[in-house]
Amino acid sequence: SETVFVDETGQITAKEPVRAFYFEENPPSLKMLYIPSGEFWMGTEAEEIAQLGEKYNGDWFKRESPRHLVKIAPFYLSQTPITQAQWLYIAQREDLKVERDLNPEPSYFGGRTNPVEYVSWLDAVEFCQRLSKMTKKQYRLPSEAEWEYACRAGTTTPFHFGATLTSNLANYNGTQRFAREPAGEYRARTTPVGQFPPNGFGLYDMHGNVWEWCQDDFRENYQGAPNDGSPRLEKSKKQQNQANKALRGGSWYNHPDNCRSAYRYDDVRRDYFIKSFGFRVVCGAGRTL
Repeated sequence: SETVFVDETGQITAKEPVRAFYFEENPPSLKMLYIPSGEFWMGTEAEEIAQLGEKYNGDWFKRESPRHLVKIAPFYLSQTPITQAQWLYIAQREDLKVERDLNPEPSYFGGRTNPVEYVSWLDAVEFCQRLSKMTKKQYRLPSEAEWEYACRAGTTTPFHFGATLTSNLANYNGTQRFAREPAGEYRARTTPVGQFPPNGFGLYDMHGNVWEWCQDDFRENYQGAPNDGSPRLEKSKKQQNQANKALRGGSWYNHPDNCRSAYRYDDVRRDYFIKSFGFRVVCGAGRTL
């Protein structure tokens, strides 16, 4: 496969081959891509935040500050959001149950290769726990830092594709422009995973399709954030149980500014679910929930 890069008009300016290492859990036909170690600047520069705030008449972009350097250990990340077929295989395995029952077919939009949605953070955690129990490996949700590092794949532009996004590259509300690209398509539903170009790490659907749950308890900004890629969690288990959670990536429903690599969905309860919430899973970085 190959990734592509676009300018502000949405025109492709370069293409690069993607080489990725992976292992596969089969069942449930889950491809886990190797994400190498590295460091990156997480978040958004103050000048860009000011520009976005003026353009969209809002201050929610301040959640992406202060920009800070983060070092990431290597890990494996699912190549796509968890699909409905992968979810079904694990959710119907009652023998693997750890804490809660799972609805085998929760999604509003049908399609075995479409991402599962209508799942809460608690549901996603139960999936990870069951997958861990079945495979004897440690599966979990990504931290926000791991998610953004994986999404960027070495880029510093608003999107891993470059200066903007087009509906030929991702599933979002393409009728809304981010830069100088032409208006595109609004599909108004999820699409099968992997049908758009991947990023430089070989990951699909990092922009749009479904929001993706992260481990982190949501904080209003990055003040005091760890620089080792670990999730931000409240100190006590009781506080963690009361904390809201972070989501990343945007969805089929959202405007392109919400699909940027740095964008953070604000306060969402861990038991909340809608038809644009999904997730992908991590294996191997040595941390568990």
